This record gives sequence, structure tokens and C-alpha cells, in this order.
Amino acid sequence: MTYIMLLLLMGMIMGLVFVASNPSPYFGALGLVAVASVGCGILVNYGGSFLSLVLFLIYLGGMLVVFAYSAALAADPFPEGLGNWFVKLLVVVYMMGITSFSFLFSGKWHEFSWVPVDEISEFSVFRGDVGGVALMYSFGGIFLIIGAWVLLLALFVVLELTRGFNSGAFRAI
Repeated sequence: MTYIMLLLLMGMIMGLVFVASNPSPYFGALGLVAVASVGCGILVNYGGSFLSLVLFLIYLGGMLVVFAYSAALAADPFPEGLGNWFVKLLVVVYMMGITSFSFLFSGKWHEFSWVPVDEISEFSVFRGDVGGVALMYSFGGIFLIIGAWVLLLALFVVLELTRGFNSGAFRAI
């Protein structure tokens, strides 16, 4: 499991470098989907299977909308990929920065291991994420309702901001 976690964390870092170094929104959206899937794999490894599933579905739905808008707004016939020299230079600079920060801040953090939620007690009946879902719907119901209203308000704000001066049927002729 340690090697799988190491591969997932390295994939997360490489995916984030891929997202940060791409000037084209096509490949940036693809990198974000890859980072989301690797991040959900990390959550599954630590016992959050339901949380990772919900996060992955919501994030992919949001990324579908972002990718549609970015593909519509960026009419780039020849997008720059990882083969461009400027993108390769950015990848090298980002990887050097990550390496320098990891050497700068590496103390004794690798001597301790995080404990997944399933290994906290030996004979657990429920998984940790299932208990969290039950708490979200029982005691956190008011926060669920407030979150839904905030998302609805954000939708109306974004629609109002992107509407511009055209008022549909009420515009002046």
C-alpha cells in the first residue's frame, strides 16, 4: 500500500505540474481531470470511498462545464502541448521548485505514517466515511440547506455578470 500511495502522490504532483505548465485550456482541463482522479484514488486509499466517489462525480460535472466554456472561448487551431519548448522549460522550472521546497522542508515527516480510517479500530462495523454521511444529513442538515442556497445565489450572480447589456426580448431596438 505504501508503494501505491507513493505512485498516487507522485502522479498528483506530476498532474499539477502538467496543469500549471500548459498555456492551452484543452490540455489544462485534461490535466485537471487526471489530478481529480488521482486525488480520489488517494482518498480511497485512506478510507473515504463514498467521499471520493461524490467528489469525482461533482468535479467531473464541473470540469465538463469548464471545458466546454474554455473550448468555446479559446479558438486555438494549434494548441501548445507538452512538446513545445516553452512548456518543457516551465515543467523543468516547476519541478526544480518542487524539489527545492521538498529538500528545504523535509524534516522528520517521513518517519511517521498516516493511519487510514479503517485501521483505527480492529473490529469496526462502519467505515469512517459512511458515518460522516449520516452526520451530514442529521446534524449538518442546516449546512446542507445553506450550501444549496449559496450555490443557487452564485448561479444567479454568474448569470447576471455574464449577461452583458443584452436583455433578451426587452432590449431596445
